[in-house]
Amino acid sequence: MKKLLIAAFATVLMSGAALADTTLKLVEVITSPERTETLKSIVAKFEAANPGTKVEVISLPWGEAFQKFATMVSAGEIPDVMEMPDTWLSLYANNGLLESLEPYLAKWEHTSGLTDRALELGRDVNNTAYMLPYGFYLRAMFYNKKLFKEAGVTEPPKTMDEFVAASEKVSKLPGKYGYCLRGGPGGLNGWIMFGATMAGSNKFFNEDGTSTMNSEGWVKGLTWVVDLYKKGLAPKDSVNWGFNEIVAGFYTGTCAMLDQDPDALIAIAERMKPEDYGVTTMPKGPSGKTFPTIGYAGWSMMAASQNKDLSWKLIETLEGPEGNVEWNKRTGALSVHKSAEKDPFYASEQFKGWFAELEDKDAVPTVMPTYLEEFAFFKDSMVIKTSQQALLGDITPEEMANQWADYLTKAQQKYLAKK
Repeated sequence: MKKLLIAAFATVLMSGAALADTTLKLVEVITSPERTETLKSIVAKFEAANPGTKVEVISLPWGEAFQKFATMVSAGEIPDVMEMPDTWLSLYANNGLLESLEPYLAKWEHTSGLTDRALELGRDVNNTAYMLPYGFYLRAMFYNKKLFKEAGVTEPPKTMDEFVAASEKVSKLPGKYGYCLRGGPGGLNGWIMFGATMAGSNKFFNEDGTSTMNSEGWVKGLTWVVDLYKKGLAPKDSVNWGFNEIVAGFYTGTCAMLDQDPDALIAIAERMKPEDYGVTTMPKGPSGKTFPTIGYAGWSMMAASQNKDLSWKLIETLEGPEGNVEWNKRTGALSVHKSAEKDPFYASEQFKGWFAELEDKDAVPTVMPTYLEEFAFFKDSMVIKTSQQALLGDITPEEMANQWADYLTKAQQKYLAKK
């Protein structure tokens, strides 16, 4: 009997310990092996500082993340914390799925150390911090110095005409191409930059809410991208390329130019010698201006979380100066902490191209209209389908531009009507 009582008592103690343990779910959506490894490293520090708490990291492949996460949410499989891309923020915030971080930011010791831009963009929806950005992604142009020299290109192109000329020279080399085109997931940035640069403006809408994307200048820019592909200045299979494929296309020497954010440096720096490639400002259009996109991503807390205070502690660990700098050194994003500017990492040669672009008065950082609830579907579904159709000649660039303009006009006018 005594042994039975002891066993029963031990069972109760064990069940009590199990009940005391808490598991938080963290979803990563901009996934790569390096990012996941770094995320788990920072999470391990959180777990060590919070005994009895475990974090389940769920990593979704970026090319399918939008659909997979939407399926999770609709099935009620809602995490506590998630990595939130700027293009998804409006969709989830406007549907009441995200928790306001304002009460936590009001008490957080590091809030004053965040850049003004970080807080502004985190409050993009209803002037409420439904997301805390961890870093910025500004597009600049990578170029392969060895391929340029082999092809007789003496300097990186400064204009869109020079870009085409350099691409034509490189593409004459056997098995080489001028441009790593991103025709698959995440390809919208390229279309936006070249469209706006040819148009000479990054204005997305007129005062009445009608989209500018089917205006003459924008159509010229979209046609310019389609023509690059049709002329064989980008690899044939790049119609399906996403982030990993375009970066690999660059560091393997398949193509000489790549427009990308600093996160591409991770893989490129591991595989190329610093003297073999450079980073420069995106090429300028007829107006003398260029419009590189600037994006961001961050951490959000789901409103359905049953452990909000603990979830905030996890965000604190990820977003605090130590965790944030560790994360951004692996993801390549520009840090949101003012103190990071003094870090030797950002003073290195590899970042000079981005800082030079930021200082160029004719390089205008462009934020896409991510405040639109419909933008996530536009970027991660509609654009991929229609741009691939245009590249393959199934529809004209004008037809693609009209579809985009019709969709965005309805979204913008709906947004304006609510204001």
